[in-house]
Amino acid sequence: MSVISTEFEFTLPIGYRDGDGTLHRNGVMRLATAGDEILPLKDHRVQANPSYLTIIVLSRVVVRLGTLDMINTKVIEDLFAADFAYLQKLYNQVNQMGDGDEPDSRLPGKPGTAR
Repeated sequence: MSVISTEFEFTLPIGYRDGDGTLHRNGVMRLATAGDEILPLKDHRVQANPSYLTIIVLSRVVVRLGTLDMINTKVIEDLFAADFAYLQKLYNQVNQMGDGDEPDSRLPGKPGTAR
């Protein structure tokens, strides 16, 4: 029986700067569930602007970013565009199954960063 990695470490290219000026670059993203992709469709922000879906989904699957206590939509909204694009790419890579039915080794970051 093979073990499935459900969490993936990452390092943002630029980083998120919080209100105190602390820069947060290292984080962890978990695999998405069906609910992560379906439940936000009911959110009024997504109904008004379908592009907002990505913000909500990323706020659900990014489980750690530096020393922040909580990752919410405001944190994702305040990311630099390069960091937002990086997380979108990582999300797509870890949640798309390859030929071997496991996330492939082409994940951003260093080899062996899957947990």
